[in-house]
Amino acid sequence: MAPTAQVRFGEFRFDARNECLWRGPDAIALRPKAFAVLKHLVEHPRQLVTKQQLLDAVWPDTFVSDAVLKDSIRQLREALGDDASSPRYIETAHRRGYRFIGQITDDQPRAQVPTVVSAGVTLLGRDAELARMCGWVDRALGGERQIVFVTGEPGIGKTTLVNALLQQASTIPQVRIARGQCLEEYGAGEAYLPVLDALSRLGRGPWAERVVEALRRHAPAWLLELPSLLPAADRVELGQQAGGATRERMLREMAEALESLTAEAPAILVLEDLHWSDYSTLDLIAYLGRRRDPARLMVIGTYRPVDVILGDHPLKGVKRELQAHGLCHELPLEYLTEDAIWQYLERRFPGHALPKRVARLIHNRTEGNPLFMVNLVEYLVAEAFIIRDEEMWRLRGGPVEMEPGVPDNIRQLIEKQIERLSADERRVLEGASVVGMECSTVAIGAGLAEPPDWVEEHCEALVRRHQFLSPARIVELPDGSITPRYRFAHVLYLEVPYGLLPAMRRVEIHRRIGKSGVSIYGDRVGEIAAELAMHFEQGLDYPRAAQYLTQAAANATHRSAHHEAASLARRGLQALAMLSETSERDEQELNLRLTLGVSVMAIRGFAAAEVEEVYTRALELCERRAGCPQAFMVRWLLGLFRYFRAELHAAHAIAGQLLDLARESTDTLVRIEAHRACGVTLVDLGQFEEAMAHLDTVTQLYQSGRRSRQISFGQDPKVMADCYAARALWALGEPDQALARVERAMSCAHELSHVETLVIANHFATHIQQLRGEASATQERAETVIALADEYGLELWSAFGHIYRGWAVAEQGQADQGIDELRRGLAAYEATGARLWRGHSLGLLARALARAGRVEDARSTVAEAIVLVQQTGEQASMTELRRVKGALSKMRPG
Repeated sequence: MAPTAQVRFGEFRFDARNECLWRGPDAIALRPKAFAVLKHLVEHPRQLVTKQQLLDAVWPDTFVSDAVLKDSIRQLREALGDDASSPRYIETAHRRGYRFIGQITDDQPRAQVPTVVSAGVTLLGRDAELARMCGWVDRALGGERQIVFVTGEPGIGKTTLVNALLQQASTIPQVRIARGQCLEEYGAGEAYLPVLDALSRLGRGPWAERVVEALRRHAPAWLLELPSLLPAADRVELGQQAGGATRERMLREMAEALESLTAEAPAILVLEDLHWSDYSTLDLIAYLGRRRDPARLMVIGTYRPVDVILGDHPLKGVKRELQAHGLCHELPLEYLTEDAIWQYLERRFPGHALPKRVARLIHNRTEGNPLFMVNLVEYLVAEAFIIRDEEMWRLRGGPVEMEPGVPDNIRQLIEKQIERLSADERRVLEGASVVGMECSTVAIGAGLAEPPDWVEEHCEALVRRHQFLSPARIVELPDGSITPRYRFAHVLYLEVPYGLLPAMRRVEIHRRIGKSGVSIYGDRVGEIAAELAMHFEQGLDYPRAAQYLTQAAANATHRSAHHEAASLARRGLQALAMLSETSERDEQELNLRLTLGVSVMAIRGFAAAEVEEVYTRALELCERRAGCPQAFMVRWLLGLFRYFRAELHAAHAIAGQLLDLARESTDTLVRIEAHRACGVTLVDLGQFEEAMAHLDTVTQLYQSGRRSRQISFGQDPKVMADCYAARALWALGEPDQALARVERAMSCAHELSHVETLVIANHFATHIQQLRGEASATQERAETVIALADEYGLELWSAFGHIYRGWAVAEQGQADQGIDELRRGLAAYEATGARLWRGHSLGLLARALARAGRVEDARSTVAEAIVLVQQTGEQASMTELRRVKGALSKMRPG
């Protein structure tokens, strides 16, 4: 081909003269050297171009290693959406070079629908399933977002089917495909792991610039979690922009970023092995499914149903919820039929003379599991049960002679495959299985104490024979080194060699890999904290395991991934339990318990039973050392637990301790929070004037116009002081001042634009207007509380919103509807474990029951409420309850 020609291959247009590669109307960004490699290959179509020829043509008079050439080939494959295991454009001639195999033409691009979808495996018996998947893609292209779960047992062909779909979808102009993998070794501990994996890959592909731009604009909190896509100089500025990310913000940001990207071009997001997923990823799938805005988006998740059912995995609930509302599709894969296996044999052995009984034997032994079938066929060839003579493939002996030599299950078959490897190949496979599903030669070499080049040589040998590993992609590590990263072709190929390793050898390899990771990542070690924690846990290095579990838990908290943070913190505490008590160990345990407590409160509510155990132990640790800096925070959080459990006298005693600590502190913020704690508890205890003194002190100490640091839970202390002061002013007979004070709190909350502060300010405004008997205004405020609380997952405040809206609806003439909503709100509130203000809420229910003419029910309800507040000491609620009781005593039963 002349170097000045313009040609097409697939959906691409190659313009050598202007050094441009186009996909439809879009130019694809390629580095100059990568473009030069493609140019040289395209100029020699269907010809083997050796590595040395490429190096001489693209890097003349310059010495570079094969790794640089491999990196350019990797860039080209990512830009072209090509797969090294089943290439459409660039084929690897192992250890020799590369060959351009795309069909070059001057005509318009034509869609290509390959039949081979993975190394050596043809798509068989899945035509109907593939057709259904293509139909869902068509819907996504029309703007109807699709959530699809492909389910089936190990080896049944989930990934093969998805690969076939993606190969067809890749012919759609501009389609963006991102793939992420859940990993068993991290499980629920690494928040958003497969999504971050997918974004990282997408951000290094042909649309890198646009992806990063969309994340920067719509999802800065996510971009911060992808250091490979973000220059170090940008991290500080972006960190300020993305600070304070909540779980709800993370979900909303990603949804908006994906919708922004799909407004320009359709996108397919594949998340594999969701049976190992973290909670946060499942939250995101559910959130994307519930969004009503149009989006040319398809999310495909694969998982094993047995693992989900038996393990009571949260994916089960997510899928049920989406299915109940018609927001997802499930595609269960069945095993292959005997006829499909016969078709495979005919393709695998063209012109064979095999009897059909061979297909029946294979089906009986494998039950139609595609992975087991393919491996069993290769085993039969390797063991010379199926042989090729000069004319054709045939069976040596007969099926009866062959049957005793066939392994009973796939694990035995894989073990036999491992036995046939050389000793060095077995060692490499063992080391790779310890590293994980994706494994770099550097990590494998560190685990085995062997050089990476030696590891790469044996990995490439396995790839060349389509055994165990998939082809490598080149990655750059933080220390500047470049390494190939391989991937196990199936999780069973990892599990079997890992299980065969002697226990102490496995421990040693884990330790070496962990230490190597620390050295390579240096001051960026926090990026792989969860990975290091796993290696040191399995390596029985409990001090380092606790160290990196603490870091990983902090990372999860930063992402507002509280389920993952709690899981990591509990693992950290288990690791610490293996160590003798020292001051350093106590400090680690204290930090882990603070993380755990915050996460449990976020998941289960302020009054969850586990919170008490966590913070009681944390307080013991604080009291072991004089001047413990966390002591104030621990007491504050323990007081918050007591407060929402309606243990008001205990909460007030803790507030007194906080005030004592504050008197010895020079930190204004500590004094603010101590006076707030005292004022809050005194209001509910009915000591209103004393409460006002503390709350006014908060206002005086607060620096106007400056948001306080998050000593507690991000609630601005001045806004909270004004809210509680409004309650006290109402009780002191100043209803107009109470309303003015809560309006001032609302104004300040709006200025701060802090969600939780705004929700709580709205709650107290609702409360004051309910006390004033303003039903319409109460309903309007309550609906604001519900909308904000539901969007940001603040269940306690959402429950109160429903309670107040139920009262307002009943007051405005729809008593039965109001009663139903009140009861639902009370049930939701009690589910959090809280008891505070339940008496007042029962009083609202009693009033609604009276409105409905159910006077006796109303009387028993208000009597229950009075007994409750007498037990808790909530004198602030008693006056209103007695007034309701008095009004009911004058009513006749309906």
